[in-house]
Amino acid sequence: MSVFSGVIPGGTRVNPDPSGAGSKTGKTMRRIAFHLNCLTHGGAERVVTNLAGMFADEGYETIVATEWVDENEYPLNPKVRRVHVGLTEQDENRGRLAKIRIRERNLHRFLLTEKPDVLVSFAIKANYRALAACRGTGVPVVISVRIDPVAFYSGPVNSLMIRLLFDRASGAVFQTPDAKAFFAPHLQDNSVIIVNPITQKYIDVPTPDKRTRTIVNVGRLVDFKNQTMLVRAFARLAPEFPDYILRIYGPDSGDGSKESIEQAIHDCRLEHRVFLMGDCSTLEREIADAAVFAFSSDYEGMPNALMEAMAMGLPVVATDCRPGAARMLIRDKENGQLVPVGDPDAMAQAIRRYLNDPAFAKRCGDAARAIRDIANTRTVYEQWRDYLESITEHGKTN
Repeated sequence: MSVFSGVIPGGTRVNPDPSGAGSKTGKTMRRIAFHLNCLTHGGAERVVTNLAGMFADEGYETIVATEWVDENEYPLNPKVRRVHVGLTEQDENRGRLAKIRIRERNLHRFLLTEKPDVLVSFAIKANYRALAACRGTGVPVVISVRIDPVAFYSGPVNSLMIRLLFDRASGAVFQTPDAKAFFAPHLQDNSVIIVNPITQKYIDVPTPDKRTRTIVNVGRLVDFKNQTMLVRAFARLAPEFPDYILRIYGPDSGDGSKESIEQAIHDCRLEHRVFLMGDCSTLEREIADAAVFAFSSDYEGMPNALMEAMAMGLPVVATDCRPGAARMLIRDKENGQLVPVGDPDAMAQAIRRYLNDPAFAKRCGDAARAIRDIANTRTVYEQWRDYLESITEHGKTN
């Protein structure tokens, strides 16, 4: 089911009115804390940065508790207070289990000292840490699952952690129905599905007068984003469309994917047609006039880059990857195209259709812009606010 139907699967009503008419106005929550590892450039980090800023602007005392500071981080709203709950330099010399206990102890002390009305944790390790640390504090914890649970929450260790800790959660925020369905009914019953907010700069992009002969992809160079498959798909198109190039934007994750992509480029003799552009903070200018946005991931949470491309009105092709975010966002051949995971032939065929039929590409791109109505920062913020207000009013604590 597509979010464009007006209801996000799982029961969350989408309010398309950015003014917030009809939403809750009474506050049961005054102080909110977010917990994650750091604020480096990633999907969860961007969402926390945006949400924390919105809550602070709306008058909530907002704290972001992180484990460390990274070199490249999203800037926080000056109204948001950041607190370090990670290891000290001396702690770094301790053993692995000792470090885990110290991190949990530090977060526990933070909760007792700051006494937030709710703690929202993002990503798997932060979720486990928050649920372990909250016991005896009286602070309700809402966990947020930001990635494919089949890939990241499976296996004996995760099964044990889920069994030991997840009963302590007062609530959970998922991004897709498939992600929600992975977990036990008791967690599903008090959960909600909320898509990621799209940064305003992508919503404000005008339709270009003319599209360039460029196919683009945006994402870290990491194995599960499978840009290697995209290079091989482009190789199938290159002889037919000799004037087109492929640009891949995103930082190197260091897992060997960059080298794999470069090898595929070399093997396909595309050194002068495929370019690794690195990280970019001005994508709203760099890719807005591209002919096609190609999303190639094997699995993903709720892909910000795909949503941003749709908001800019780009014709998009996306793999129908777990846990179902792309099929939530895209109505096939209406506002984009869906293709099977890991299939370069299907990817090439979908891109080919856009290139051969500019009118079809324009219709899909124009229709994709409607994602602005359900994923603008105001609408997404209000969904988070109303849900967290309900947790603080009715949720259990530990």
